[in-house]
Amino acid sequence: MRRLACLVLLATVAACGRPPAPVVTPVVSSAPRFPEFIVPVVPAGLTGTAAAGSHELGWRFLQAGELKNAEREFNTALKTAPAFYPAEAGLGWLEMARKDMKAALPHFERALERQPKDLSSLIGRGQALLALNREPEALTAFEAALAVDPSLPDLSGQVAVLRFRGQQDTLNRAREAARSGRVDDAVALYNRAIASSPDSAFLYRELAAVEHQQGPTDNALEHFRKAVSLEPGDARSLVQIGDILDARGDVEAAMKAYVDALAIDPTDDLRAKIENARARADLARLPEQYRAIDGAPQVTRGDLAALVGVRLAPLLQNGRSRAAVVITDLRNDWAAPWIMNVARAGVIEPFANHTFQPRMVVRRIDLAQVVSRLLVRVVESTPGRTNPWQASRMKFADISASHLAYPAASAAVASGVMTVGADNSFQPSRVVTGHETIEAIGRIEAMTRPAKPQGKSVR
Repeated sequence: MRRLACLVLLATVAACGRPPAPVVTPVVSSAPRFPEFIVPVVPAGLTGTAAAGSHELGWRFLQAGELKNAEREFNTALKTAPAFYPAEAGLGWLEMARKDMKAALPHFERALERQPKDLSSLIGRGQALLALNREPEALTAFEAALAVDPSLPDLSGQVAVLRFRGQQDTLNRAREAARSGRVDDAVALYNRAIASSPDSAFLYRELAAVEHQQGPTDNALEHFRKAVSLEPGDARSLVQIGDILDARGDVEAAMKAYVDALAIDPTDDLRAKIENARARADLARLPEQYRAIDGAPQVTRGDLAALVGVRLAPLLQNGRSRAAVVITDLRNDWAAPWIMNVARAGVIEPFANHTFQPRMVVRRIDLAQVVSRLLVRVVESTPGRTNPWQASRMKFADISASHLAYPAASAAVASGVMTVGADNSFQPSRVVTGHETIEAIGRIEAMTRPAKPQGKSVR
């Protein structure tokens, strides 16, 4: 018993005489080694804790350049309190000091899992991602940091640069996708660029052009209109709007878009678009029977009268007309207004019994008679115009010069309004088609247009 007491006493004396463990104090120079690192802030509820003490000591070691000691202290803090996210952020900055960005990233991300608005971790994560060439993700991290503290001027400038570079990269990829025919990819990339720069008219215009490749879609029309609203002088988008509306059959609205574009960029191409649209708008307002003439296998006297009355109205008005014409069989006939006009002009005359017989089929010799009368009016309405076809004596394989209708057939062919067959036959009794008739009337219409002045050379 006495021996046991002695052993205990000796052990106690030995313990009391053992020197204490040395306290390691970081040697911090007057200037921190990493002044650009953002100190992870310890939340108010955790200040004064053992974990907070280890974390503070670890940060001092880090700024002193003693990385191993810093790592030990940060890990001690996390062992003491595993949810102590400032120490996790400290380990992230520690790996940044070691230039190991891949190792730094998980530390920042774990800290953000515990506190998504931790400024130090957001900025650290952004810097690590930037060093790893993951700029879009870095931009997201920096934008989140600015949302926490907008008073960071250096970070604001970096965000602006990244946004510009990201947008330029997105735009280049979008254009490449469009050139390669990857329409869906191009649309997605343009939408991403627009999200970053919603007031850039050219982005909407380029997006709409890609969408237009898929057809006259609502999206393309909407985006062209958005481009015009942002840039009222955008004639190209106005033309595209007109083309989409025209393809949909909304000719009136298309013509308005073309007219607006013409006011900005007066080109011959736009004038031609307007003229074509106006002609189709006029055609759309005409009766269905008129619009069907072009595809008809044969035309009637009523069809022919309507074509002349619509296409050559100025020519009929300029010439002599009869005061009154009596026609008894036009009741409820769709072509009645034009039949009366051509009859008064003497271009297509009624029969002796005062009937017009609008449903009678037109043959080539009938068309030649109408053409020859129209040619007379062309000459009369155009001062100084000659009519070489009047003196021409065409030779036909199936019509002699003594034929009653020969002068009309000769004038129609000599003027270029009508043609002959391969064997030089006129085929006077052949029924004319709608397309053939429209072509003939179109050639006469071209004769009525004033000749374009020849340009003079400038010396």
